This record gives sequence, C-alpha cells and structure tokens, in this order.
Amino acid sequence: MSRDIVVVMARRSYGTGQLFVRADSNGRETWYGSWRVGGRRVKRRVGLKRRPSTSDGLTRTQAEAELRRLMGTEVVLAGPARKTIEEAGALYVEHLEHVMERKRTTIHDYRGYLRRHLVPFFGSRPMDKIDRAFVENYLLTKKREGLSSKTVCNHLNFLHGLWSFAIKREWALKNPVALVDRPRMPRFKERRIQFLTREELDAVVRAVPDDVLGSVETPLYLTAAMTGLRQGELIALRWIDVDWSASRIRVADSYVRRAFDSPKSHRGRSVPMADRLAGELERHFQASRWRAENDLVFAHPVTGHVLDSSKLRKRFYVALDRAGVHHITFHGLRHTFGTQMAAAGAPMRAIQEWMGHADISTTEIYSHYAPDPTGGAAFAQKAFGDAAGALPGETAPLPGF
Repeated sequence: MSRDIVVVMARRSYGTGQLFVRADSNGRETWYGSWRVGGRRVKRRVGLKRRPSTSDGLTRTQAEAELRRLMGTEVVLAGPARKTIEEAGALYVEHLEHVMERKRTTIHDYRGYLRRHLVPFFGSRPMDKIDRAFVENYLLTKKREGLSSKTVCNHLNFLHGLWSFAIKREWALKNPVALVDRPRMPRFKERRIQFLTREELDAVVRAVPDDVLGSVETPLYLTAAMTGLRQGELIALRWIDVDWSASRIRVADSYVRRAFDSPKSHRGRSVPMADRLAGELERHFQASRWRAENDLVFAHPVTGHVLDSSKLRKRFYVALDRAGVHHITFHGLRHTFGTQMAAAGAPMRAIQEWMGHADISTTEIYSHYAPDPTGGAAFAQKAFGDAAGALPGETAPLPGF
C-alpha cells in the first residue's frame, strides 16, 4: 500500500502561509501550500517540485511566488457565509416568489425540485464545494432514474439561477452549472401538429352527449378551437370577458392546480371572436343559470363552480370516439385555432399575440399551414405540370424524369 510522505519546510513568519512537499511512494514530489482565511485553514496544490538536473517543475523560489499568488487570488468563504443547496434554495425560492413575483405554479415546481431531487442528492455539502463534475454526476444520475431530458434541463436551469443568486450574496464563488453541457431534447416520433379540421370539429360537437355537462361542452369545445385559449384559461373565463359588441374575448385569468392565477404569459390578451362563436355563446348565456358578470362562462351547470379539468378531458376523448375522429389531446383544440388562422392568412405576429406566445418561434410551427406568399404552386405547375411539353427554349424532359 502506497503512503504519501510529507516534508515540512522551516517555519515561516505569520501571515505568509506554509510551503511543504508531499512525496508519494514512488518518490514523486509536489509542492503544497496552506494558509488561514477567515479562521479556516486552506490547503492548495502549488505544483510539481523540480528535480535536480531537470527543467520540469518548480524551484523553491518559484513555488514561493506561486504560493503568494494563490494567497492573493484564492478567496475562501468564511463559515457563516457558506450555504447548502437546501438553505440557499429556500431563500432563492422565497426571493422568486415575493420579489420577482414568479407564478404560483412555477414556485410550486421549484419547491418540488428541491424537496424530491436536489436536496436528497447534494445533501449537506456547501455550495462552494460543489464543482462541475458533481453537477454532471447529478445529471447522469437523474437520467438513469428515468427523468426526461426536458425535466433534467429544467433542474439545471433552476440550479444555474440558484448559483447566480448565491454568487451575488457571496455564498459561492463560481457557477459550476454554467460549465455543464445540457442534454439535447429528444426527437419525437410524432412531428406533425395534431388538430381538427372544420368538418371534424363539427362532428365532435354533434357527438357531445345530451346530458347536464353536454350543455356546457358544446360551446366550450367551439370556444377552445375558435380562440386558442388554454384549458385553464377556458374554465376561468367569465362573462365580463366576453365582448359581443367588439367581437373579442379577453383573457385575464387561468385556473391551474385548483387556484385562479394569471395566464401563462403573466399578462392578459384579447382574441377575435367569429360570428358563429358569438352566436353559440349568446345561446349558452340565455340557457345558463349563471349569468352575472363575474360568473364563469363554462361553470358547472348545477353548482356554478369550476369544471373538473380531468373529467373534462376524459369526456372530450369520449366525444372523439363517438364522432369517429382521430385522437388528439384537448390541447389539440388550441392547435386547431393556430392552424386555421394561419391557413386563413393571418400574420404570424398577430397569431402570436392572440395565442399568448412569449416567443415567435413557438408560433412559427403554424407557418407551414399559411398560404404560400411566393405562389410556388403556380411555378411548380408551369415547370412540371405538362409532362409532354417543355419550357420555351428547352428540350423535352427525358422519359422517366
């Protein structure tokens, strides 16, 4: 078994640190230095010791100079300033909630990251003792546990923000997460947007059962497909938000995780309302027991309370089956709005605003359904429509082209 041999140099004056040599069992010698900062002893590797008649390694004079450099640049956190992931994380989330005013759902997710994943993994290790390799080990561990690349990336994004927060408060010196490569998002088998055509939407509406909840679901499905509102925004919609005279529906609230909150974009918006939808909502208004300005448009017909989102999705899938229409998620009704508005020639920027997308790149998934501004089909027909002919000044195409 190999043992390191420590050779301690002569005592130095107070405040200049200590320089010593550590030799392993093979005789290889390395300079090390130690000094005190904030009541704590710091020990750092200085470099290899130069052997006689060689040019590799450091002489004693060079080792002394390197030690002074390290003592001048190496900052070490004092005991009271050190924080664990659990301690710093709690303060960071509190800061995000009360100072940055992040959404309630976001705060709930962050607390879940800490409780279920980050604190159990990093434990009581201080943040200034966590390096890039430690964070990479976390990434690999969570991937092996079966977490998706998107979820792991969300954890790393939170950790990156946590370290930035800690550095500002001198709880850490470096951000190791900035050095970690993020996993790539997987390529999903289904690359086509799932939505309903106008004919399929009509078929689903006809398939809505004639029962208590069915009286709400018909206008609900049409509103979802004709405005692009998210499910939480739909079930939080109130009559005061429906403006028949301006043909607009205003989005001010969302109902997520059993509580009302602002929409996902953190701001309200306004969406155009087609005549067909205005008429359907007018009929629904006249038939509803809940018609006060602050009553929910799609309230439960009996109680006036918020609809159960899980039951709503299940009944939607039943309606798809009864209509004989291919399965889409309830979110597919939002895609129906995006694709149909793009096909009608609406500008991408307008669709972005109507759908509440923070980034235009999200909206551009619908750009392939928009009319071709170049008139490419006419050019393609002119070039290839007549197989027997040829363009002026050119020879006829070869057989089998």
